[in-house]
Amino acid sequence: MNNAFVIVTETWTMSSNDAELLREELEAVFADADFPVEDPMELVPALPDGPATTFEAGDVAVDVMELGATYGEYQEYPYETAADLVDDLMAGFREEGLFE
Repeated sequence: MNNAFVIVTETWTMSSNDAELLREELEAVFADADFPVEDPMELVPALPDGPATTFEAGDVAVDVMELGATYGEYQEYPYETAADLVDDLMAGFREEGLFE
């Protein structure tokens, strides 16, 4: 199954402080999901604005609808916890050069 989420990022690179703020925001939102999750669509009910949710930290905006296309290769479902999911997303952000 294809991942339903993709991340859209501006051309900005975020600082490590902004990266930590982004991690905290992702963890806070995804903590409300009903884990374990087998696929990305199970996370939608936890999103405050549904598929229109955008995560922001510093000058970087990450649109939840873009999570799968840009960072899908870093996600390995199923996930048992929000922290596990966020760890993989953060690894993808680092690999793709989102952080300084």
